[in-house]
Amino acid sequence: MGVFTRFRDIISSNINAMLDKAEDPEKLIRLMIREMEDTLVELKAACAGVMANRKKIQRQIDEACSRETLWEDRASLAVEKERDNLAREALQEKRRFARMTQSLETELSGHQTLIAQYRDDIRQLDEKLTKAREKQRVLAQRHIRAIGKRRAQEEIRRVDSYETIAKFDDFENRIERMEAEADLINYGRKPTLEEAFEKLYDDEIEMELDALKSIKKENANIMEHSRK
Repeated sequence: MGVFTRFRDIISSNINAMLDKAEDPEKLIRLMIREMEDTLVELKAACAGVMANRKKIQRQIDEACSRETLWEDRASLAVEKERDNLAREALQEKRRFARMTQSLETELSGHQTLIAQYRDDIRQLDEKLTKAREKQRVLAQRHIRAIGKRRAQEEIRRVDSYETIAKFDDFENRIERMEAEADLINYGRKPTLEEAFEKLYDDEIEMELDALKSIKKENANIMEHSRK
């Protein structure tokens, strides 16, 4: 497929419609962008070639104009010297270079038109490529969000599944059973002799504490009566 055929196909294509119909939009947009980039490179290379030819033609025009002026001067010189035959030959050479200049200027004008068309084609394709890249960026973001959403929904479905709930219930029952077993370890066990004496010591400390409180209270009453 030639560069101009591909260019026309790309410019006339509806990216959104093509992506809507594609089974794999991301793959299609990648291929489209690659095709656009390749076509853009070829267009720029072709335009550069025409511009190089334009410079060459311009040099040929300058050279032809110079030769035309030269033969005109020679014809004038021949007339001054009364050499009419030389003057005629010089004028014929001048006419030849004048015609060459005219032909080259026509060719140069065609090159100018072609360069302008190339530049317009490059601009259109560059705009199309920018839109395609933006579409690719949006598709990539949507793809990432879709993957994240799918994973979240799969996780929710997995957690909500009967098997998972049953595992949680089983785990909770095991913990409750372990707690109950821990509570029953010392249930109904008689205290040891050492524990019984420690309980007595605790009772004696409480009695001593109560006695100290009573003494403090009596001292406070005595001081209150003495002030009266």
